[in-house]
Amino acid sequence: MTESPTTTLADGIADVLTDARGETVTVADVHRLTGGASRQVWSVEAHISDGSPLPVVLRRDPPGHGDADRMRAEAACLRAAAAAGVPVPQVLAAGDTAPGIDAPYLLMNRVDGESLPRKLQRDPELATVRAELAEQMGYVLGLIHRSDVAEVAMLDSGDPLDAIEAVYREFDEPRPAVEMGLRWLRDHRPPVRPKALVHGDFRMGNLLVDRTGIRGVLDWELAHLGDPIEDLGWLCVRAWRFGAELPVGGIGTREQLVDGYERATGIRPSDAELHWWEAYGTLRWLVLSRFQAQRHLSGEEFSLELASIGRRVCESEYDLLLVLGLLDDPGEAPERRSATATVHDRPTTNEIVDLVATTLTDEIAPALADDSDQQRYLLRICVNLLRIAGRELAAGDDAANALRARLGELGCGTEADLATEIRSGALDYDDVAVRRAVSSAVLTRLRVANPRHLVP
Repeated sequence: MTESPTTTLADGIADVLTDARGETVTVADVHRLTGGASRQVWSVEAHISDGSPLPVVLRRDPPGHGDADRMRAEAACLRAAAAAGVPVPQVLAAGDTAPGIDAPYLLMNRVDGESLPRKLQRDPELATVRAELAEQMGYVLGLIHRSDVAEVAMLDSGDPLDAIEAVYREFDEPRPAVEMGLRWLRDHRPPVRPKALVHGDFRMGNLLVDRTGIRGVLDWELAHLGDPIEDLGWLCVRAWRFGAELPVGGIGTREQLVDGYERATGIRPSDAELHWWEAYGTLRWLVLSRFQAQRHLSGEEFSLELASIGRRVCESEYDLLLVLGLLDDPGEAPERRSATATVHDRPTTNEIVDLVATTLTDEIAPALADDSDQQRYLLRICVNLLRIAGRELAAGDDAANALRARLGELGCGTEADLATEIRSGALDYDDVAVRRAVSSAVLTRLRVANPRHLVP
């Protein structure tokens, strides 16, 4: 009888925990949690020899796509942060691979708390802590930045702007908004602070919170040594507000964040410094989004989730222009085109897309079993991609034709040509005509990919 992948994984986890603890550990259940575009996250129900429960979380690289050095560094970060008083899960075991796990892995105790941003923003039971959460996040970041850097000396300490530009250049896909952002960041860079342990992804979704406050800081895979204010700026990036208005995770103000940070470190960054790092973080997320999508688009890893991220890159382009004050709306969106004559019967292509998306949402999703979280998650992605396809069909070519005309006025045939001209300095990124052309391209994409992302 062929053993299922889940059973194999459960056996592997049990063996690793038994070796680490010096007593028999059994695993009763393993199931994968939703999300985890870059690493897999599994919930593990285990028991020690006396029958006591041992709630565990497994983080592992996708088998065949492992990075053992990064996983070892993540374990070191958790241990260093714990020594500095940061609330983090306890490392139970970590390794480059193990039978059944078959990839670099990290096993931690499971910390109770809420991580879903929408619940943290809206749950009435969390109202009291929510009012203090931005200040708490600043304080916890201060603790992280006080960690002993000698314990994490293996981490990368290169210039973050150079690093993200290098990732972008590897795509060989010139984007005008990115070139504008890079030039602005080079022109306005603040003095660099002494290097500290930077979490690299401190935001809503990577924090566990209950009514007492922050219980756990998760996902250290992007940790590095660098300017500590990077973490504060990243937390203010619009993507991590998840649709809410307040600038810090949608739940607090920048002043509250900086108050907490000053309480932990005695350091209070200036508004200009925090703004620069917020702009950098926005550009960084833009490039990382495209990087994640490339894993699917290149054929390296089939993933519906990673593919869908490719259509969200324009959200960060828009956010970047917005935070830099370079967004110049060229006018109203073209009216939705009317149906053209066709040999085909109804329903039309647009109607088919809408019909399938509505059926999946209203009839298929509710019929899934209660324990089908991963399937529900993938179904939502499918519906979203269908909606995007429908909007693109409905939009027609008017917006693209208008963009080509704007590019032609600048002597450019394509967006790539415009990006090259901005990079070389032949065209000024702050020129009104340049801003309008770039804004037109970004808005055209965003009105199809996610019109709700537009600022009212």
